[in-house]
Amino acid sequence: MLGTKSSSHAVFYGAPYSAAAAFETAEIQSPLSGKKPSNLLRSQFALKRTIDITGASIALVALAPVLATVALLVKLDSKGPVLFSQVRWGMNGRKIRVYKFRSMRAELGDATGVAQTVKNDPRVTRIGAILRRTNIDELPQLINVLKGDMSLVGPRCHAIGMLAAGRLYEELVPHYHMRHRMRPGITGLAQMRGLRGPTDRSDKARARIVSDLYYVDNFSVWLDIKIMVGTVISELRGGKGF
Repeated sequence: MLGTKSSSHAVFYGAPYSAAAAFETAEIQSPLSGKKPSNLLRSQFALKRTIDITGASIALVALAPVLATVALLVKLDSKGPVLFSQVRWGMNGRKIRVYKFRSMRAELGDATGVAQTVKNDPRVTRIGAILRRTNIDELPQLINVLKGDMSLVGPRCHAIGMLAAGRLYEELVPHYHMRHRMRPGITGLAQMRGLRGPTDRSDKARARIVSDLYYVDNFSVWLDIKIMVGTVISELRGGKGF
């Protein structure tokens, strides 16, 4: 079980690639799979949803000038819509439509999300490069949070048919769909730990799923708070998006 003391320390603080190797033989047990949620867990989920609604509402109001400015810059920088939408995996394997600021040229964008973005990708616009580097392109997902499709914190929202090292995630990583037991998040444990960018190697992909499954197995509002604070610190130090 990933929730044991030794493994939890390794997954949360340790080197991601060694954790990925350990994951290959790990037994995954989640409080959300096959077990009736306790009253305590139900209250944690209720509080999480309250934080999501409150946090997303406050952020949308507070960031309204930023959102409007970014929308204008995207429109002036290249032809096409301000927002980009894509169908991705939601909670319990439900398909949801996720919104982002458009960061690629409209005629070159991949609506499926199968073709991952790489460094110096020619599809990315000038403004888009800045938005991706700072992760500002993710801000419209606050709308998804209010709709109940996403959470502020959770496993990364993957595109349908997303590849890792040239293979489907579900083929590469055992128990992959266990990560869909919770709402996908704008940020998550993997992102807080700097596991971003293209998954061109299988160990990178496994490292991210290790973090996702650890989160599902050990969810608490306190863990969410630590991830949100850690994400802010990580962004202040310079995000790794491109």
